[in-house]
Amino acid sequence: MSEELLINVTPPETRVAVIENGVVQEIIIERAGCLGLVGNIYKGRVCRVLPGMQAAFIDIGLQRAAFLHASDILSNHPNEDKPDNISELVREGGEVVVQIVKEPIGTKGARLTTCLSIPSRYLVYMPSLINPGISQKIEDEEERQRLREIIEQFTQESGIQGNFIARTVAEGADAETLTADMRFLARLWDTIEEQRKSVSPGQLVHEDLPLYLRAMRDLISLEVERIRIDSRESWQKAQKFASKVIPDLNVSLEYYPGERPIFDLYGVEDEIQKALERKVELKSGGYLILDQTEAMTTIDVNTGAFVGHRNLEETIFKTNMEAAQAISRQLRLRNLGGIIIIDFIDMTDEEHKRQVLRALEKSLAKDHAKTQITEVSALGLVEMTRKRTRESLEHVLCEPCPCCAGRGTLKTAETTCYEIFREILREARQFDVESLLVLASQEVVDRLLDEESANLAELEAFIGKNIRLQVEDLYSQEHYDVVLI
Repeated sequence: MSEELLINVTPPETRVAVIENGVVQEIIIERAGCLGLVGNIYKGRVCRVLPGMQAAFIDIGLQRAAFLHASDILSNHPNEDKPDNISELVREGGEVVVQIVKEPIGTKGARLTTCLSIPSRYLVYMPSLINPGISQKIEDEEERQRLREIIEQFTQESGIQGNFIARTVAEGADAETLTADMRFLARLWDTIEEQRKSVSPGQLVHEDLPLYLRAMRDLISLEVERIRIDSRESWQKAQKFASKVIPDLNVSLEYYPGERPIFDLYGVEDEIQKALERKVELKSGGYLILDQTEAMTTIDVNTGAFVGHRNLEETIFKTNMEAAQAISRQLRLRNLGGIIIIDFIDMTDEEHKRQVLRALEKSLAKDHAKTQITEVSALGLVEMTRKRTRESLEHVLCEPCPCCAGRGTLKTAETTCYEIFREILREARQFDVESLLVLASQEVVDRLLDEESANLAELEAFIGKNIRLQVEDLYSQEHYDVVLI
C-alpha cells in the first residue's frame, strides 16, 4: 500500500489529506480563528468544584471553562492511594497545570488532564510515568524488550524525572535515533518547566505544533512515500523540522508549485462535499445512511439497487462486506467519534456475521483513533466507539440551518396555513379590529389563495373581518405573522 500526505496551507486555514492508493482516507482541517488545542499545556485556576460529579471546572483562558474529572487528576503522592473525593484533590481558587486531551465540542468545554505528556516522532515523554511503556501494536516480544532496554538505559544515565512510551513507529528504529528523540523531549520538558514558573493562571505554557508539522509527526508511517506541500514557506519549515526531529525520514518531501490546486489532484474537494451528505453510494448499488446526533452516530446499510446473482443471503452478505470497508473509511473521512451504532442488513448465517465483523475490525486497524467494537447484538446491531478528540468534519465546515434549526425538516405549507387560521381566531376574539394582515412565505400565501381559499373565505365570514395576505421573501415556510389593522 502506498500513502501520500497532501498539505494545503493558506493564511486562514490549513488542510491535510491522507491518500491511500489514490483514494482519500482522512481529512483534517484547522482554521486560524479556531486552532487545534489538543496537546496544549496551560496553567489554570480552579473556578468551581462539583463533588456530585467528581469534577472541577478550570479557567485556562478559553471562552468556556474546561472540564477536569477526578480520574484525570494525578496524585501528588504516587506511592499513596489517591483520594476518592474531588474536594481533596483540588480546591476553588487553586492553581493547576493541565493539558487538553479533547477539544471543546458543541456546547461542552475542553476536557483536561493533569497527567502531562509531550510526543515526538518515536516516543512520548510523561513526567509522571514510573516505568517505560511500549505501544500495544508492537507485538514482537523481542522488539518490545529491545525498546524497553534502550529507554531504561537512557533514563538511568540521564537521571530524568518520569519515563517514555515507545510509539508504534519506533518499531525497528535504531538506538541512536531513539536516544536523540529522548534528548529532544528532555530539553523540551526543561523549557516547559521554566515557562510554567513564569506564566500566570489562565495562560498558555506550551503550544503544540501547527497542523502541517503535527501531521508529519503523527501520520507518517512506513507506507507513506511522499509529502506534498503547496506553501513554500511551510515547506521550508517542514524541511527544518524533519532534519531536526525526524532526521531519518525516508519520505520524499516536495514543494508543489503547480497552478492547479493541490487538492484537485486526487479529487479531495469532491470527497469533502460527498462527506457532508447523509447518503453514501456503494459500488455494488447498495448505500449507507449516516446520521449524527448529540448522543451518537447511526449508520444504516441498505442493498438499494443491488439484487445479487445467487440468493438473498449471499446478496446481503456481499453488501454488508462492502459496507464494512466503506464505513471504516467514512469514520476517518468525516472524523466521527463517540458512540456509533451500525445497522447491518440482518444476516442469519453466523459465519457471515463473523466475517463482516472481522472485515470491519481489519479496516479500522489503519485508523489512528482508538476504536472498540462489540459483537452483533440481539437486535442485529453492531455497537462501537471511536475516540473523539476534535470536531467532526461536518461540525467544522457547517452550521445548523437557520430555517429548521438543525432538525432537517420544515413544517409543510398546509400545516402553517392551519396554524395561521388558529392564530387569526385567537386575535379576532381578543381584539376589536377592522381587518387582519397575514405575512408569510410565497409557498404559504400561494396555498392560502389556492387549495385553502375556501377555508379562508369561510373563516373571513365567521369572524366578520377582512383578511389580507402579503408575501415576505425572507420568511421560511413555517414562519408567519398576523398583524392587526
